[in-house]
Amino acid sequence: MNNIRVNINDALGAVSEKAIESMASEVRESVNTLMEGTGAGNDFLGWVRLPVDTPDALLDDINATAERLRTECEVVVVIGIGGSYLGAKAVLEALGNPFSVYDNALKPQIVFAGHNIGEDYLYELQSYLKGKKFGIIVISKSGTTTEPAIAFRLLKAQLEEAEGREAAARHIVAVTDAKRGALRTLADEEGYTTYVIEDSVGGRFSVLSPVGLLPIAVGGYDIKALMEGARERQKAILSGADKSAEVYATTRNALYRSGKKIEILVNYNPRLHYFAEWWKQLYGESEGKDHRGIFPAAVDFSTDLHSMGQWIQDGERTIFETVISVENVDHEVRIPTDEANLDGLNFLAGKRVDEVNKMAELGTRLAHVDGGVPNILITIDSICERTLGSLIYFFEASCGISGYLLGVNPFNQPGVEAYKRNMFALLAKPGYEEETAAIRERVR
Repeated sequence: MNNIRVNINDALGAVSEKAIESMASEVRESVNTLMEGTGAGNDFLGWVRLPVDTPDALLDDINATAERLRTECEVVVVIGIGGSYLGAKAVLEALGNPFSVYDNALKPQIVFAGHNIGEDYLYELQSYLKGKKFGIIVISKSGTTTEPAIAFRLLKAQLEEAEGREAAARHIVAVTDAKRGALRTLADEEGYTTYVIEDSVGGRFSVLSPVGLLPIAVGGYDIKALMEGARERQKAILSGADKSAEVYATTRNALYRSGKKIEILVNYNPRLHYFAEWWKQLYGESEGKDHRGIFPAAVDFSTDLHSMGQWIQDGERTIFETVISVENVDHEVRIPTDEANLDGLNFLAGKRVDEVNKMAELGTRLAHVDGGVPNILITIDSICERTLGSLIYFFEASCGISGYLLGVNPFNQPGVEAYKRNMFALLAKPGYEEETAAIRERVR
């Protein structure tokens, strides 16, 4: 089960072991608060036991629905925003071949909508779908969140026009509330296949629920292995056998208290780009409250070493890095000898590309630590379903502990509503008349 290892040695130049040890009682209290469900936001702790509590029968049912979509659809559109799409996108991108989008023989293609309000994006998506057999997975507790609701209204109409209402219903799956909300009402009326988002599971913690599992299964990946990895990690953390989540949460908070206000998640494997996007939402939405919180950023190395690398090496010393290092890659590519050697790379001839990448990683970590950027190193054995499930649960548990150490409610997001109120007022939504008048006066 030891497929995640956390090393904080290169963070100890900025904070001492004594400072970290002095937080032990706070950490234990935060862990107990999370695991016993006694803290703020405890009505959103369904994710804590989700891996163990998810029955195999549900996974089998999800796999059966996924196989139907895979068999009958050329394209499956996943509609959702925030946690309703980022977790699935992260796993699909991590496990997939980035060039499969150019393979017309690969079915189904999985595309995403409802995560923006881009008119060109939606027009181009609808144009792409014309003449294709497509299905929809729509993910929303309420069914009224603006971005996914607009996308679903458009694509539902397109699908019904192409296939007829009854046939379209077979190719629409709703992941929504068990009993209430606009999407639940519509799904019951139209006879859509449905899966439930439990009230106690918030969006950014929902990837190990049908929210993430269904799209991942449509991609052809092993959701049972994903859940097994999460289940093993959950049992180890809850039993106290695995302290890695505590170590990560403690160290990042010790660095924050020492003046390191920005955490940069670093990967050296392009498959992990969207995993970092998921991580950014998880920590940003969980911790950014009450005018406090570590700002989560992310970079792809070595790509961003040729852009952000300068700032990280020599910029303001308010940052620390958390590096995800992948021990084993799936394929072997060796650098050939070139007789002319015009590029001067014959010294690398015969070496694997991954060896060069690993040395770039080590060299960069050493340079950044020497430049005053503390590093936390998280090593995973490989990128596979089991390891990703374990890593997802590791970061979720660390986030809960870290939020309580920070002194905030890690499971609400009150600030997200501010832009919505302004947007609804500007669009003259019924019920917002007073706000509409006030905001139009303000922006006149």
